[in-house]
Formats: sequence, structure tokens, C-alpha cells
Amino acid sequence: MKKKFLRIIYITILFAFFAGFEIYKNSGTRVIEVFSPTQFAVDLNSNGVYDEGETVCIQGIETFTSDLKVNQNDLMKKFNLSQADSINAGYMADEFAKELLLGKRVKISFKPERTSDCRYAEIFAGEINYTEELLNSGHAIIDGKLTEPELFREKLNYARKLNLVILNRKSGKFHKLDCRYGVKTSDFLILPMQEAELQFEKCKYCIVNPEKSQKLKEKEAPTLDKSSYPESKDIEGIKFLLSDYTNHLTPDTKCLHPFCKETVKLINNTNSTLDMAVYEWSRIPEIEKAIENAKKKGVQIRIVYEVKENQPPREEMNDFLNTIENKRSDEITENKKLTSMLMHNKFIISDKKRLMTGSMNFSRTGFSGFNANNIVIIDSPALSEYYTKEFDQMYSGKFHTLKNPLDSTNTFTVGATKVSAYFSPQDKTVEKALVPLIENAQSYIYLPVFVITHKKLTQALIDAKKRGVDVKIILDATSVRSNHTTHEILREAGIPLKTENYAGKVHNKSMIIDDKYVITGSMNFSNSGENRNDENCLVIENSDLAKFYKGWFEFIWKKIPETYLKYSVRPESRYSIGSCYDGVDNDFDGKIDFNDDGCK
Repeated sequence: MKKKFLRIIYITILFAFFAGFEIYKNSGTRVIEVFSPTQFAVDLNSNGVYDEGETVCIQGIETFTSDLKVNQNDLMKKFNLSQADSINAGYMADEFAKELLLGKRVKISFKPERTSDCRYAEIFAGEINYTEELLNSGHAIIDGKLTEPELFREKLNYARKLNLVILNRKSGKFHKLDCRYGVKTSDFLILPMQEAELQFEKCKYCIVNPEKSQKLKEKEAPTLDKSSYPESKDIEGIKFLLSDYTNHLTPDTKCLHPFCKETVKLINNTNSTLDMAVYEWSRIPEIEKAIENAKKKGVQIRIVYEVKENQPPREEMNDFLNTIENKRSDEITENKKLTSMLMHNKFIISDKKRLMTGSMNFSRTGFSGFNANNIVIIDSPALSEYYTKEFDQMYSGKFHTLKNPLDSTNTFTVGATKVSAYFSPQDKTVEKALVPLIENAQSYIYLPVFVITHKKLTQALIDAKKRGVDVKIILDATSVRSNHTTHEILREAGIPLKTENYAGKVHNKSMIIDDKYVITGSMNFSNSGENRNDENCLVIENSDLAKFYKGWFEFIWKKIPETYLKYSVRPESRYSIGSCYDGVDNDFDGKIDFNDDGCK
């Protein structure tokens, strides 16, 4: 009897041990893919596949990676590394992350911060805190400095000895790390040459005949003009900001550009009321922190925002709106025609005395300077009150053609500058304000614009050209695909028109006339911009400002090759500088970077 009792106890303990082991083995969630040393796919729902919302990132740390689709130009420049060595360093960092995490069950401790792509978290593999291991690994970069520089160099030298190559898994050929055929590969693997030689074919240019490869490289390598143009101009009561987008080839959420910094400053200096007309929204931590601080100060925040017909707001917009009590969308219940029109404004009114407006969307492509935009911040209670009246119309539910013209003067004096404000669709801005300015131009009209489809404006430009005015246009590459674009009509009339060839968009909606006028705002030069959508447009009369903006136009004009006076660049292609490495769907076809045919 005693032996039987002991046997039962033994079996029970053994069963409990194995059950506990299984529970331990299956606890946590599995890392199913390592994108980079700071970005991972984790199987949060335990279905064995990578689903949306299962990307986890390490916050505040940068590293190199061997992922050819990631633009590492800034890090390469900072540490004076060649493209080959950036891949060498990235390979070692990726292998470190894979060894610690890939396929392992981990515990995830999520942080409140997140981006559109990632949820920030701490990752624990058993007793190991991955962030601490990464900081001590020689791969981590914080605030532009390596945490373990000696260890970094040691591992880089080790990677060089491996003689790494790029395997094109589609063609079965492998290439040196600086081979132009290798770095453009979309389906790739980085591995030591000794392994590649066992079963794959050598690239005939960079390995079999490297002399020929060098000649091709020298002949075909594009020359990137890294010169820059100042991005802000202060005059009395007005700060004008623009983006030299030729030097901001990837968007980010770091709030390093003056667009973002000045917006944060505007919000932080607000004490009582903050009214915002928002077309797009991205999670920019510094912006959202400023808004949270404003709420803590007791600032009354109101939002009017764009919503697409039969579509909920995008996730990042929706998350933001959930933090705002006073908000109003432009949806007009049971009126599809009105709801299909856009609330396209992008302006902020601070304390009813300071206004920020322009072409920039409140998004990562806007705040980072990736797109060419301009914004203007104006200290003027009178102008701010005028914009507040327009905002109040929308906030009360009057959008688009339901709005009324404002019953007060639309022209204001700010220091020595005259500023006139117009709103769409009620003011018929193109016909009543812009066409007369074009008709009275004497010397030049320069237009950095996203799109031109408005026929009366097009004809006014052609007429100005005929009477001897110097008319030049820089047009965004995506807009030549519009069904109603008039760019070919303008070219046929002899007007020099260049389509730009950079990753970001020329998103400006602007004109510079005769060293006298700057026209800017949210309104595209289109029929919808004038007659359907909610828009705002400023005519600023100031010589210093006009000359400054003209200088920017001439600077960008010189950077765009003369070829594009005749031909148009495919927005996502190797001819559009940076577009194959920016992580953005530049031509709106659902394909990004090397998944797009233009980049292959």
C-alpha cells in the first residue's frame, strides 16, 4: 500500500514537471522575422504568420542593416562608410539579432509610443533584455554615436574577411557589395562568397570582369547635387519656411526639419485656443507631445478634418482624433456629392492671433521636409480672426458649397507687408484673384506646383508668355498622369516646364510674380481646388519674400536636368532620385521601392 502511494506521488510530480515545462516552452510569443536589429515581426495572435499590427520596434536606437531596401545614406555619411561597409556592418548586426531572437519565444513589454509602422517595446528572451544586449553589442547607435566604437570596428573587420556578396535569388547570380546589379536586387540574400561559389553563378561584370563593371559604373552613375538652399526667411511679423526636398530623400518622424520644429513651437506657445484644419495626420511624437501639453495647460482645442466618403479615418488620424474632444468631420450626412468634396485645408490658429498655413500636410512626408512644401506663420490678430470665421463655418457643419463668403475685408497689413486671404469655393480664388495677378505681371511668373488643370489659369499663363513675360513651371512627376493636366498644352505654347525627378513630391501650390507677390496655400490650381474643395490661399505682397522664394525656385530648376523639359519622370523609378529607397508608394500603385516595376 505504501509503495503504491509513493508510485502515485512520483507519477504526479513527473506529470507536473512535464506540464510545467510545456507551459514554460509555450509561454510568450514567437519572433517569426527579423527585419533589422531594431524591427521584428512577432506572432502576437499565435497563428504562425506575420499579420498587420505585429511589428515591434526598439525605441531610440539606430543600427546598420544588410537590408538593401533600407536607405542608410545618412548613417554612411556620418561614419564615413562605403556602401559595401554599410552592408558588412549591417550583416553582423542582423546576424546578432537573429541569433538572439529569431524563432525564439519572447516576452513583450509594450510602450505607449508607437508609429504608423511599429509598436515600441522591450523584448525579453528568457532572462535576457534584448535592448541591453544590443547596447553592448557594438552595433547600437544613439544620438549619432556608437555605444561601443571599438567593438563595432572589430566586427566590421571580421565581416570584411568573410568577403560577403549579394545573391540575386531570382537569377541565381551573386555580386560584390558595391555592384550596381547587386544593390538593385529585390529578392536578395547576403552571404559569404565561399558559400555562394558552391552553388551559384558569378556576376560577369563585377566578379568575372570587374574592369568592365568599373567602366559601366563611371559612365552610368548619376551625379547627386548635394548643394542646399536656406529653408526659412523672417520678415516683420511673418516667418516663411520651405523645404529643400532635394536633400531630404526619406521621410521620418524625428521632428528635425524646421517645419516640425516651428509647429511644435507654435503649439507650445499657445495659451487659450488652438483651432486646426487637418487634411492628413501622421503620428509625430514631438507634435503629439506638444498637443498633450497644451491640453494640460487648459488650451481649448478644436479640429475640423477630412473624411473620405464611406471610409473611416486612417488609423493614425483616428488614434489622434480619439484624444480630441471637440472635432467635426466634413461628412455631410446623406449627401454623397458634398461628402465627395475635400476638406483640403492645412492651417492652425493659435490664440486667435497667430496663423500657420501653407501646402504642408500634417504627415511624416510633410513635417520631415521629404515633400517640397512651404508654410507661413503670421502674427496678426486680424488675419487670425478672419481665418477663425472660416473655421467656425466648417465647425458648425458648413463645408464646401454650403459655406458663405465672409462679410469683412480680406486684406490685412502685417508690418510692411500686405496679405490678402481667399477661401474656396466661395471666393472663386483663381478667377477673381490669381488670373488678374497673372494678367498684370510684367517681368516673370514662376510656379512650383503639384498640379495644373485649371483652364483659365492655363490660358492666362500662355497669354503672359505671348506678351513677353518669363513664365517657368516646376511640376510634380505624379501630376502628368492626371486626366485633366494641361502641362502638354503649356509646353506646346513654348512655356518651359520641368517635371521634377526626386523621391518627394513638389507639393507646393504657389506662384512668385515680379519680385513682388508670393501666392501660397492649400489650393491646387485645379477646378476642384477653386469650385469644390475647402481651401485657403494667401496673396503676400513683399519684395524680400518674393526674391527669397524666387531663389529657391531657381535653385531647384538648376538641379532638374534639361531632359525633363521634354520628358516626364516616372515617379517611382531609378530616374527619380531616392524613390526606390524611401519606403513610400510614390506613384500610388500599391507597390513600394523594388516591388515597383520602375525600380527593377
